[in-house]
Amino acid sequence: MFSATDFREDLAKFDVRTLVIHGDDDQIVPIDASARASAALIKGARLIVYPGAPHGLADTHKDRLNRDLLEFLQQ
Repeated sequence: MFSATDFREDLAKFDVRTLVIHGDDDQIVPIDASARASAALIKGARLIVYPGAPHGLADTHKDRLNRDLLEFLQQ
């Protein structure tokens, strides 16, 4: 879906707190065209970049991801 669908209009309509997490070494979905662009379009979005993290960061960085998600949800 990433390469074939333009989500810009939808992202601009978000009206809930939004957390965007992305690895800067994702070779499948480039960070600039995805996470950074999305965070810029979503009003008030928080972007967390994991240095060196790949596309599968939910596996490779699961402990940090869980901590970041819990912290965001508790705010």
